[in-house]
Amino acid sequence: MKATDELMSEHRVIERVIAVLENGALQLEQGKAVRPGLFIEATDFSKGFTDGCHHKKEEGVLFPAMVTHGVPNQGGPVGMMLAEHEQGRLLTRALRSAAQRLESGDGSATQEVINTARSYSQLLRQHIMKEVRILFPMAAQVLPPAEQDRVADGFEHIEHEETGEGVHEKYLALADKLTGELG
Repeated sequence: MKATDELMSEHRVIERVIAVLENGALQLEQGKAVRPGLFIEATDFSKGFTDGCHHKKEEGVLFPAMVTHGVPNQGGPVGMMLAEHEQGRLLTRALRSAAQRLESGDGSATQEVINTARSYSQLLRQHIMKEVRILFPMAAQVLPPAEQDRVADGFEHIEHEETGEGVHEKYLALADKLTGELG
């Protein structure tokens, strides 16, 4: 299914930033210096790309189409994905707050940065696995071809009209920067 192929391509970018967070947490744990701004920039990526582009496509287009075609909104895979999106937003805010405290010289925030970066990374890795193994195959099965085309068109609308031209590319460049620094 074309639309879920696009989401899986975005997963690869998200996984690169997850690896940066995991590596940064490990280096902090080992007592190595890691620029706190790296974690802040990773939360910018999470808010702007993971949530603002990727999850927006799922929540605004894919999930409603699946619900229209018989997949329950509460409970089941759609409900689970929505709950995990919200949990990811909470962890992103917590990581940003801890990284900002660390950046301002509060060394006591180090362990919170480590723990929150790992929690967020683990959540996203499991979330992506569930989407790839369960949700996306289900979407391909329940959505007729014409609806799959509408979902793909909806993704294009979100990326070019709602999110804005060049925003997707901005976050791809940020992922490259973060990966180059600590990937």
